[in-house]
Amino acid sequence: MKLHEISKSFGPVKANSNINLTVDRGEILGLLGENGAGKTTLMNILTGLYKPDSGKILIDNQLREFHNPREANKNGVGMVHQHFMLVPVFSVTENIILGEEPTKRFNKIDLENAKNKVLKISSEYKLDVDPDQIIEKLPVGIQQRVEIIKILFRDAEILIFDEPTAVLTPQEVVEFFEIIKNLKKTGKAIIFITHKLHEVLEICDRINVLRRGKIVGEEYPKKTDKKKLAELMVGRTVNLRTSRKKMEQGEVLLEVNGLSILSDNKEYVLSNVDLKLHKNEILGIAGVQGNGQTELVEALTGLRSVSSGKISYFGKEYKNFSPRKIHQLGVRHIPEDRQKQGLIGEFSLTENSILNTYYEEEFSYNITLNWTNAKIEAKKIIEKFDVRTNSENISANKLSGGNQQKLLIGREMSRSINLLIASQPTRGVDVGSIEYIHNQIVFARNKGIGVILNSTELEEIIALSDRIIVLFEGKVIAEFPSDTDPNIIGLAMAGEN
Repeated sequence: MKLHEISKSFGPVKANSNINLTVDRGEILGLLGENGAGKTTLMNILTGLYKPDSGKILIDNQLREFHNPREANKNGVGMVHQHFMLVPVFSVTENIILGEEPTKRFNKIDLENAKNKVLKISSEYKLDVDPDQIIEKLPVGIQQRVEIIKILFRDAEILIFDEPTAVLTPQEVVEFFEIIKNLKKTGKAIIFITHKLHEVLEICDRINVLRRGKIVGEEYPKKTDKKKLAELMVGRTVNLRTSRKKMEQGEVLLEVNGLSILSDNKEYVLSNVDLKLHKNEILGIAGVQGNGQTELVEALTGLRSVSSGKISYFGKEYKNFSPRKIHQLGVRHIPEDRQKQGLIGEFSLTENSILNTYYEEEFSYNITLNWTNAKIEAKKIIEKFDVRTNSENISANKLSGGNQQKLLIGREMSRSINLLIASQPTRGVDVGSIEYIHNQIVFARNKGIGVILNSTELEEIIALSDRIIVLFEGKVIAEFPSDTDPNIIGLAMAGEN
């Protein structure tokens, strides 16, 4: 497959400028770039969502022109998006055939034949998926496999993966890489889009780097390193290690005693958890996703009821307080899923900037909103946190995932703050923005703010935390200083004492 001299503009903004990109059968091409560098636009052109202003698409040396995704699918192009396109209440098979339903006599859907084809693809590519399972009951890693089967079901030969490991646990990443290698062995051409430099170095055969809509470099994993790739992406030297001096612990800001939480099925997802957070401290919560981290954060931010135990902020107990009450204490929350919990995609950047402060005097006239002040706030966040956009009036769903994350973090960290609870703060964010966000978190800690850091990236936990606790099956099973051997922390995450 070859993209030749592809250009695409949106008004005055040139998203892609004369881009040349090729990927061969049996090759994994890494595509790196900052948030807003033009990666998504380029892939939307290849998958038929956008029409280029100029340039050509060639597949097997044949000129192709796509007017919609269906035409791209018919020419063997398939994409697994960062945010999955699945219907939660449908079965695996129903999701896979949606829009391409095989039929038998009297135009009745041939579900049995579809199931057999799903099983065949699952077996051939070692994807191990049950065609009858309901999507909402599957872990994220298996849902991703369903998305892969969905494009293979449509005979895709060119496979595009957009931030495929952003929502996966470390174990799921290992399994996913095995799947990618199997696809490569069968002759598939694969485009792998990510911000994680160690991943492209591990899995890709060749790496193209986009910056400001242009290809600025091509590298080979055996001849480059993370530092050089980061510099190509950002256009400057990037410090890949966060500078963090040792601080004296201050007073206790948050104390949790005997905290237990029951799931909707009346099973304990958290059991008798104790923890303390001090001023001038970052407390990292390590653990494989699904061991109670999400429920702990939800309890601390008022999003989930506590079954037993107590939570004290600033020396005073708060049990089952509303999110607004906790927010008014100066507790700020960066949720782990920006699209479901952090932003409203259809709202403008201005509206999202005051989403949890719109009722305050600065933005409210009681009956109507003070849009002048709201726009000033949005512009301040956009400028300070480098949100790539040409207007604060566009909707949040027009931004790339990384720029959505920067808008969300900017909103939470631009207001008066006493305590920060950050879940997956750099998920889907480019290396330059990771550097900035990490520095902001450390700067907040240095000013006396306490930080709870929940991340599936052990490297991030170790880089930022002063202390680390490990959650396993809803219990705190270990506590470590930040200079502990990562392998020891990893063993604790797997349940080893």
